[in-house]
Amino acid sequence: MALSLKAEARKDTTKFDIKQLRVKGKVPAVVYGKKVAATVITVDQKELVALLRKSPHAVIELELPDGGKQPVMINEIQRNPLNRELLHVDFHQINMDEPVKTVVTLEFIGDAVGAKEGGILQIQLHELEIRCLPSEIPASITVDISNVGIGENMLVSELNVPGTIEVKSDPSELVLTILAPQKEAPEDVAAQGKEDKPSEVSEEAKEEQTV
Repeated sequence: MALSLKAEARKDTTKFDIKQLRVKGKVPAVVYGKKVAATVITVDQKELVALLRKSPHAVIELELPDGGKQPVMINEIQRNPLNRELLHVDFHQINMDEPVKTVVTLEFIGDAVGAKEGGILQIQLHELEIRCLPSEIPASITVDISNVGIGENMLVSELNVPGTIEVKSDPSELVLTILAPQKEAPEDVAAQGKEDKPSEVSEEAKEEQTV
C-alpha cells in the first residue's frame, strides 16, 4: 500500500482541547469499522494535506495508536467554510477482499477535433462513482476526447472503464460536449452598421441651422 498515515491517541475532547490540537498542527479524527471500534484519534495536518492533494480517495494504511495497522478510506472531511482549514476527518476501516464504493478523477487527454475547428469544449463531469475491490481502485480514469466533434457529446456509458470496475454513476449522465461556435446574428450586424453610419440630417433641420 503506497499511502500511509500515523494516528495518535486522543483523550481530551473539549472544545478548548480540540482547538489546542489544531494549533499544534493536529487534525481531530475518528476511525471505525468492522474490525475497529470507533476510536478518537489525531493525525498530522501536513501529512494529511499532502495525502489529500495526491489522492483523496485512495486506500490508506493507517497506523493506529495501539501499534496495529488497518486499511482505511476517508469517509468524510469537515472544513472551515471561510479558510478551508481541516476541522475533522472520518476514517472508515475497510476489508481488502470486499468491494467498496468511491469516486475517481476523470483525466482528459487529446485535443478534440471539434475544438480545433472552433467549437467550445464544455466538461460537465470531473469524477466518476465506482465500486470495486480496494486494490483495483485506479488513480484516475483516462478519457480520450480526440475524436469528439462539434455538436457531439460523450456520456458515462461511453467511457472506457476496466472490467474489474463497476460504474455507479448514471450511464446517461453527460461527461462533456462541444458546442458550435457562436455566430453574430444578422440583426445585430445590421444594428451595428446603423450605429457606425453617420446620421442623416433632414432638410428642415438644415434650414433651421442656417437661420
